[in-house]
Amino acid sequence: MAETTTPGRGTRANAKWNATHLPDLTGRTAVITGGNSGIGLTAAQALARAGAHVVLAVRDLARGGAAAAKVSGSTEVRRLDLADLDSVREFAEGWDRPLDLLINNAGVMKLPEQRTKQGFETQFGTNHLGHFALTNLLLPHITDRVVTVASAAHRWGDARIEFDDVNLTGRYNPQRAYAQSKLANLLFTLELQRRLTEAGSPVRALAVHPGYTATNLQGHTANPVARALMVVGNKLIAQDDRAGALPTLYAATQDLPGAAYVGPDGLGELRGAPTLVGRSAAASDPETARRLWTLSEELTGVAWRPVVAEAP
Repeated sequence: MAETTTPGRGTRANAKWNATHLPDLTGRTAVITGGNSGIGLTAAQALARAGAHVVLAVRDLARGGAAAAKVSGSTEVRRLDLADLDSVREFAEGWDRPLDLLINNAGVMKLPEQRTKQGFETQFGTNHLGHFALTNLLLPHITDRVVTVASAAHRWGDARIEFDDVNLTGRYNPQRAYAQSKLANLLFTLELQRRLTEAGSPVRALAVHPGYTATNLQGHTANPVARALMVVGNKLIAQDDRAGALPTLYAATQDLPGAAYVGPDGLGELRGAPTLVGRSAAASDPETARRLWTLSEELTGVAWRPVVAEAP
């Protein structure tokens, strides 16, 4: 499939950029979904060290509290289950102050066939629909940007949005479902930025991918052979959490154009310093992005609200 280049002011970032280059974030607030482990926790630690107040939005409050204890800085823990739209609404309804940065980080990968509380295929329901609803419900509070963690998996095979049946009923394949959910992340970012621009909002929507990073995400893969191969790959090839979190931190703090897509600059985008990267043609189609947005509104019952917060 053809590749397109993310719109931007250049195609490479500073090859030496790392978390020590974060600006002073004193007075700023960030919400990180799934911030209790992996690159989410690493990003939380870096943002808090830079002065931000970091909210870990997690399913398990006990695990979230244990994670917060590893963060040096200002934190709080709030419950959020992205596989339950009632939980998403409860989280958003409890938010009552400006929010500078929303990082849609949580996700599940190549699970056995399952359903969310509302009956959606779990990977599409969690990785896309949960974050779609959360972002739209929080948007009146967001002042700066939304960063959504996608994946190079959006290019796998003939990845596409199965509009006739996003749940892949009777034809479920864990890899296919994961690729669809990650393609949805990029299309969501594209359409969100279009709507923000049209509304005259200063808020920016960006997407990132961490390259090949060793996290516990791979441990839930349905296929035991694939799981074993990932264990080997994690030890021999993958980056650690600190490197994997750099694209997220770069997108969260640097002056990048809306709809930018950030990933590692190394061979195959597997590892390296954060830079602007390309995305597939399927992930760049504005008509598909609009169609997905409409479907997502119908499935979640959460509609676009053009009234957004003003930057301080």
